[in-house]
Amino acid sequence: MADEPNITPPPPAETEPTPDPENNTQTKQDKGSKKNIFKDLKVKHVTGILSLVSFVFSLPILASVTWLLYMKSYDCEWLFKLPRLQIGISVGLILVFLVCNGALLFLRARWPMVAIIVVTVPLTLMFTVGLALLGSNSLESRRVPATPLWFKMKVDDDGLWNNLKGCIYDVHVCQDLAASSMPLKPSDFNKKKLSYVESGCCTPPEECHMRYVNATFWEKDDTPATDPSVNADCNAWKNDRDVLCYDCQSCKQGYVKALKSKWSKLGVFLVSMAVFLIACHMALFLATMWEIHCT
Repeated sequence: MADEPNITPPPPAETEPTPDPENNTQTKQDKGSKKNIFKDLKVKHVTGILSLVSFVFSLPILASVTWLLYMKSYDCEWLFKLPRLQIGISVGLILVFLVCNGALLFLRARWPMVAIIVVTVPLTLMFTVGLALLGSNSLESRRVPATPLWFKMKVDDDGLWNNLKGCIYDVHVCQDLAASSMPLKPSDFNKKKLSYVESGCCTPPEECHMRYVNATFWEKDDTPATDPSVNADCNAWKNDRDVLCYDCQSCKQGYVKALKSKWSKLGVFLVSMAVFLIACHMALFLATMWEIHCT
């Protein structure tokens, strides 16, 4: 009997594992949860940055309060009976700072609509006051306080001007100029940028053509004092550090220009800060609403 051939049976076919719908669902949920967590972290990162930016850029408001109260004494404005206006603006700026950051900390997360309203109202008032200060610098009126014509009317009062020039002397404007420019040569001193008060009260007018010795000592030329073409301030100038050009018209004009520049800068600051903070808080409000919607 012939031997039967040894036939090896074929290996069983590999069966693919049947996909488990529960595992697929779990995987999708894990991916979805990771996306949500990443999205939440991204939104919180944006709101955190905006909150920090709003706080940091509100700090100059406090600095402006310090500057305003300091300049009140340095510029001798207390003699104009303007401290009420300055103190009122300073108190208002402090309240704006507290309201902005208080709403940022306590109201934003719970009641974002209330927070944006609470913040917008004082910032709008701040914007309005800034525009008023800018507009007052171009008013042709002697009745409105802190306008150029109002300041000019005040300094033309001899009694008040005597007090003002005494105050200017007491704050050592010209003394400080003399000390800081002691080592300077005439060419270097001519390049030095002087303030309105320094150029008007501490040095003679340029048309007098006096020779520089130091910041508060100038030699006159030989032009007769009775020459009508000579500026009256040239004759009013004295090398005595107690006199200098305090009795000159250029000193009064320089002082008025200094006050006008100060109030104009304050107006620009209030307007620009109000616009920036309103935009920043609006962006923070939108980010907060996005955060609430996402979570």
